[in-house]
Amino acid sequence: MQLWTPNQSLQNGRFIVQKVLDSGGFGITYSALEQRTGQLFVIKTLNHLQQTRADFDEQQVKFINEAVRLAQCSHPHIVKVNEVFKEGELWVIVMEYINGQDLANYIDERGQLSELEALRYIEQIGQALEYIHAKGFLHRDIKPNNILLRRSTQEAVLIDFGLVREFQGGKTGSMTNAKTEGYAPIEQYERRGTFAAYTDVYALAATMYSLLTAEVPLPANFRKSGIALHPPKQFNSAISDRVNKAILQGMALKVEERPQTVREWLELLNSKLEVDSLKSAVGMNYTRLRDLLVVGKWREADEETTRVMLAVAGREKEGWLRVEDIDNFPCEGLRTIDQLWVKYSNGCFGFSVQKRIYQSLGGTREYNYEIWKAFYVAIGWRKDGTWMYYKDLTFDLTAPVAHLPKEFWYFGEGVVLGLFSRFETCKL
Repeated sequence: MQLWTPNQSLQNGRFIVQKVLDSGGFGITYSALEQRTGQLFVIKTLNHLQQTRADFDEQQVKFINEAVRLAQCSHPHIVKVNEVFKEGELWVIVMEYINGQDLANYIDERGQLSELEALRYIEQIGQALEYIHAKGFLHRDIKPNNILLRRSTQEAVLIDFGLVREFQGGKTGSMTNAKTEGYAPIEQYERRGTFAAYTDVYALAATMYSLLTAEVPLPANFRKSGIALHPPKQFNSAISDRVNKAILQGMALKVEERPQTVREWLELLNSKLEVDSLKSAVGMNYTRLRDLLVVGKWREADEETTRVMLAVAGREKEGWLRVEDIDNFPCEGLRTIDQLWVKYSNGCFGFSVQKRIYQSLGGTREYNYEIWKAFYVAIGWRKDGTWMYYKDLTFDLTAPVAHLPKEFWYFGEGVVLGLFSRFETCKL
């Protein structure tokens, strides 16, 4: 049996173990320093209980399959796998180190979250799940403990893919009955059943329940025996009727009574996730912007965003915007532009995403050079003290969060601050 201690070296001194980060039912994770680069990573192996099992070799195969599944995923809200290696008899997964804390500890410290904050995290994890489901996988272990918040940006990241399995929606299949009480739907208590996206919908809704109430929901098997689930609003009267109802629908015991996809449930939860009309009250048509974003033509979409904003403000001839133009920019137009960017980038790009990161770094309406500098580094516009040329930006989803839109920013930081302020005024 192999257990590692602080300062132990791995891979002939390449990695130095720092400390144990977590130990669950299957794996144990450590932080480890790569000596050559000075960079921290997370390394994961099977824990001591798995190592003593008679079917240890079979468990190792499942463990490596987790790494393979994760390596197929490239998404801003999914933890990144770097590599695997073997140390003695143990296979090891090397993953990115996320400086932050999980949502379980976060709500332990802060108590019940506001609807607005909880919705932000749930939407981000929902986007990650849509991505996973499109690849034919179920996560099967969504819960606050498996969601990390990046300290620098407060972005939510989904971790621990140990229970991920392939699925064919609506077909009866066999899966292990591993689960987390309170977050697992009733079908996960059975070895054979029908599993599909609605399996993760239940756990995502249960996670929302927990974020808003600071309570673990009643386990599904207790509910099946006849014990009623208390509505979340019973623990937190500030929860809106819409959100209360959406959580209960997402946690329906019968799969046919749940929303069948994550997107269906998210739209019940937050009607603002639906993009407004592509035609505005002032006659602007956003169809071309939508079409460019749909096919991932990010640079062209960036240029189109500037064009339509100049047109709406009546400043096409001048070719630039003033603070007063932003102060009078129609809320409907801003909402549509931002929703299109957020929706088709899976929450990676958009003015609202940029605003959130700017504020997470301490940004206010007052100019602060150090905060702006930190912001530009965080979103990938400055590297090693040098500005990135527009042509050298990353126009795809591997870019840092909030990397786009960019062209609008050439109107100046004063205009950008005016835009952020307009978002507040418009309650976007």
